[in-house]
Amino acid sequence: MGRPSGAFERNTVVHIVPIDTPTLGDRSYLVHDGQEAFVVDPQRDIDRVLALAADAGVRITHVFETHLHNDYITGGFALAEATGAAYHVNAADLVTFARVPVSDGDVIAIGDRMRVTVLATPGHTFTHLSYALSADDREIAVFTGGSLLYGSVGRPDLLGPDHTHELVRLQYASAHRLADDLPETAGVYPTHGFGSFCSATQSGATAATLATEKATNPALIQAEQEFVDDILAGLDAWPAYYAHMATANSEGPAAPDLSEPEEADATQLRRRIADGEWVVDLRNRVAFAAGHVAGTLNFGLDGSFATYLGWLIPWGTPVTLLGETPEQVAQAQRELVRIGIDRPAAQATGSPADWAGEQPLASHPRATFAELRQVHHHRPVVVLDVRRSLEWKSAHLPDATHIPLHELPSRLAEVPDGEVWVHCAAGYRASIAASLLAAAGRQVVHIDDDFANAGPDTVH
Repeated sequence: MGRPSGAFERNTVVHIVPIDTPTLGDRSYLVHDGQEAFVVDPQRDIDRVLALAADAGVRITHVFETHLHNDYITGGFALAEATGAAYHVNAADLVTFARVPVSDGDVIAIGDRMRVTVLATPGHTFTHLSYALSADDREIAVFTGGSLLYGSVGRPDLLGPDHTHELVRLQYASAHRLADDLPETAGVYPTHGFGSFCSATQSGATAATLATEKATNPALIQAEQEFVDDILAGLDAWPAYYAHMATANSEGPAAPDLSEPEEADATQLRRRIADGEWVVDLRNRVAFAAGHVAGTLNFGLDGSFATYLGWLIPWGTPVTLLGETPEQVAQAQRELVRIGIDRPAAQATGSPADWAGEQPLASHPRATFAELRQVHHHRPVVVLDVRRSLEWKSAHLPDATHIPLHELPSRLAEVPDGEVWVHCAAGYRASIAASLLAAAGRQVVHIDDDFANAGPDTVH
């Protein structure tokens, strides 16, 4: 769930505990001095934070938001309500709940030894804040939210194209403000950048100081125009559910209801599928291809489950979850509440035979790129590439049809007639696409292979 950072403990009494949410590519932070604690950018499922605080024997007195997040529903309001903590949100943010408004330059004392200084760092949003932490009058860390990330910055285009060019330059200036105003020894603690689509680019780093960022981060080593050009050229699509997050966060989201959904039998599952609801099989793609209930969709828990389900589903469509165990359903529920899909319509556990009742199971073959090359010598097939546009532009098969996965539900009619061999970069997205196509009545083959094996004939 989280682990204490070891970077500063020898010199201070402050513990910085990251709380990872790898399926969304985000981190929250619990920071404490052994008695009092504050939290930065908590996720919706605040029981994780409360458990860490209880284990450490500390009292949460303050909660800080760096911005109104675009990629998840915040737990900040609910955590403040549960603990009585002061909830710090930018005074310029238009919210409908009571908060402690903060602005650039404000200093908040936490306990006897910790001080948090508010820093305006616009760029990811116009009202984005960072928080510099000092202990015993020594600046030791900065919580940068979606501003300065490890080897990157937060993307500047989430507020729409009318603002992107202004925000990308603000992002550059904010990164330099942090680098210029704080000591190089200060640790950098971003919220995004661990796979989140809120990151402009991705880095494999999991820890950094301002010194390491000043030596490696393009925002701090490139000239401004070069940085702007590179960032804008690297932007691609972002999940559709982002459009709902900031609005929900401005209303003060309540703690989620993670109680077990109602049980659905085989008859109810068939009815839900027939009614156009989404019945989602949580098993891995190998098990799904081998046998599943016809009309179900495969979003495996072994990948970016919530990101892709939230991206593709028509917002508000009822969701039923199918898992082998109650634990799988509970995990899926937890991931979905983080993006505002609060209550599954129903759930069922067991095996596909249990879910299908007396009906036969559906299945489809899996294949490799080598097998695709062999098939091409004998008969024509449709090759469907569901990777994003930048991936396609980098390299693709010359005879492939390109429809990015997030566009596929609305563009199914554009898939050419015939047997469809569908691929992505590594297999996860292709399984989602194969299930969508099969549910629409198409004959599919899931290419469950790494695109690096596509062969020498790819177009670059």
